[in-house]
Amino acid sequence: MSNEINADELEITDELIAERRAEEPGQTPETMTPWQKPIVAFIDVLNLWVGRVTCLLLVPIIFSMVYEIVARKLFLAPTLWVYDTTRMLAGATFMLGAGYALMRGVHIRADFLYRNWTLKTRATVDAVLYLAFYFPAMLFFFWIAFDYTWDAWAIWERAGDSTMMAPLAPARSAMPIGALLLLLQGVAELFRAFNDMGKQREAKFLKFMPIYVIGLAAIFIATFYPDILPLGDWWSSLVGVAGLGGVSSEAIGVIMIGVMLFSIFIGFPISFTLIFLAFLFGAWGFGGKLVFFLQTLQFNSVMLDDQLVAVPLFVFMGIIMEQAGLMERLFSSVQLMLSRTRGSLYIAVLFVSTIFAAATGIVGASVTILGIMAAKTMTKSGYDVRLSAGTITAGGTLGILIPPSIMLVVLGPVLEVPVTDLFAAAIVPGIMLASLYMIFAIGRCMINPELGPILAPEDQPVTSPYYFLEVVLVMSGLVFFFYLAGKGLTGGFGAFYGDGIVAAVAWVGIMYMIYGWTRNAKPAGFFFSDLWYEFFMGLVPPTTLVAFALGSILLGWATPAEAAAAGAFGAILLSLAYRKLTIPKFYDALIKTLEISVLIMFLVAASNFFGAAFSRLGTPLMLTELLLSWDMSTTMVLIVVMALIFLLGWPLEWVPIVLIIVPILIPLLVELQVNLLWFGIMVAVNLQTAWLSPPVALSAYFLKGVVPEWDLKDIYIGMMQFMVIQMIGLVLIFIFPQIVLWLPEYIYGK
Repeated sequence: MSNEINADELEITDELIAERRAEEPGQTPETMTPWQKPIVAFIDVLNLWVGRVTCLLLVPIIFSMVYEIVARKLFLAPTLWVYDTTRMLAGATFMLGAGYALMRGVHIRADFLYRNWTLKTRATVDAVLYLAFYFPAMLFFFWIAFDYTWDAWAIWERAGDSTMMAPLAPARSAMPIGALLLLLQGVAELFRAFNDMGKQREAKFLKFMPIYVIGLAAIFIATFYPDILPLGDWWSSLVGVAGLGGVSSEAIGVIMIGVMLFSIFIGFPISFTLIFLAFLFGAWGFGGKLVFFLQTLQFNSVMLDDQLVAVPLFVFMGIIMEQAGLMERLFSSVQLMLSRTRGSLYIAVLFVSTIFAAATGIVGASVTILGIMAAKTMTKSGYDVRLSAGTITAGGTLGILIPPSIMLVVLGPVLEVPVTDLFAAAIVPGIMLASLYMIFAIGRCMINPELGPILAPEDQPVTSPYYFLEVVLVMSGLVFFFYLAGKGLTGGFGAFYGDGIVAAVAWVGIMYMIYGWTRNAKPAGFFFSDLWYEFFMGLVPPTTLVAFALGSILLGWATPAEAAAAGAFGAILLSLAYRKLTIPKFYDALIKTLEISVLIMFLVAASNFFGAAFSRLGTPLMLTELLLSWDMSTTMVLIVVMALIFLLGWPLEWVPIVLIIVPILIPLLVELQVNLLWFGIMVAVNLQTAWLSPPVALSAYFLKGVVPEWDLKDIYIGMMQFMVIQMIGLVLIFIFPQIVLWLPEYIYGK
């Protein structure tokens, strides 16, 4: 691997993606069976173009929401069409893009076992699971969605939860189309698995395929057209003979969880596993008709959930901000500003990562860019590799917690807690963790100065003789600027509408004039160094953008989705202002946003379906009553729950834990009267360990990819030091809940 890393070639959005296909769509291996090649190529190209067109739907979503905000706030003319239009476009986006995402290899699988197998073994397991899980689930999904959509067209069904009462049929059509595209892409993936397993095994599978197709067709016809092929009595008899007829629905749910965990740990994509298991165990426990209804209901509700519209918009905002290069600019200036301080690079990394955690929320982006920017300088300056690696990876994980965090947007509906409350509750813990990281790094340097030496004289900037005065004046000016901006957000000074914003802009102009005057006049030898301009231009634009987006949410000016749209629009303007936005980069951001959004949203829908079937079986209530019968204190139960989430964070990412494990625990927490807002932030802090816990920690692989000269063992050891700091932070939040609850209570009242 070359030591020169091209940042443009890195897939920084891969933090949630188990495997991204390297080959171009339409390309097929030379060794693939000839008759399979054109089929695979056609399906790939079909889904490629569907994805390329679908990602463009994000553009009208952003501009429609920005128009709504302007119309409502400036002209007091709210629109009726924006709410329905944007949520339906967002829902259609994640469904239509599902086939593209699978074609690109964009899905989540717990691959810590899977990736250690040989290629033939992986291909064989994939083929078996595609036949056993994927095709039955997608076939049933397609037919149910088609029937559901047909009824919507037939009666011209309208939304009953909005003033406009928009017709649902056009948007709902994305469900059967998306399911059909997934079904077709599954064929291409199966043929790829056949190729990878070798000709001998492929021949055995091909001999079995006619029997499989006939059997699947028989099950399909017997399920949906029992008059044609009545297999119901036969199935009931088979269940009875197997001794499964008398199993209680609660016990079926327990078996369902066990099979789910086993299937996930084998390594098959989680979304498809959940859909199939919900069908199978739901039909066993309470019948096929109800489970079909639950499936359509859950996918439809996710498609029309206006809160989840914020997910693709925040993702897009983060990718555009990363492309603008502001992170590098800020890091360079902070590094120079603290160049005469021991451990200055640690401070610079943590400061920049805290700012950009709020601006991007993408851990992969933060770790990758920080590694590119800081690692070379840290090595050259003689910084400790382990502490350097720990600082970079720990700072990058703050994107999970500091709002506007994508995870909190997803967690809110799961806990039935307003996303605005979660955002407010996460601010103080996020700052606390960043501070703990910084105290640890600086403390280590004070004990052992060799860990973070002062930068070499040639790396230090040229400053005036009054550098301390420079620092005091610049920081005072920035504090006053943010004070004015804050007044603008909270109503201004009362002189006229928007006076706070005008004052903040005017103050920026005054600061720039003073900066220019001192550079030219140099009164008594005093002048502001070049680094301050870079510092200001790297800090103020992204911070202001995030402050306005987050502030508008916390103050009730905009919904999370509207604020995300405004933030995305602002990121576009910033990128244009810095001359970093080109049409290829803009389109690339749309495609990457589509990939991550489909991955998250499809898993949300699949886990909601799984959770609905699981709840209908009555198992959550049974587990709640069982745990309560143990007579454990609430504190002890929470410790056990946190330990469980911590352990699951090692092999799993945050998405399956939030969407599968947390909903199972909610009935117990409600019964124990646990504050779900407090619990949600503890879960968020706990799940940061998924990024810092070897051997599955993706942060380590991102960092190793851009700093190949650092040994993976050193990266692991450095990460684990900060994982201990993180656990200390979690304990503090557990002992002192007001760390979480104070700010929401201050903003919204008790």
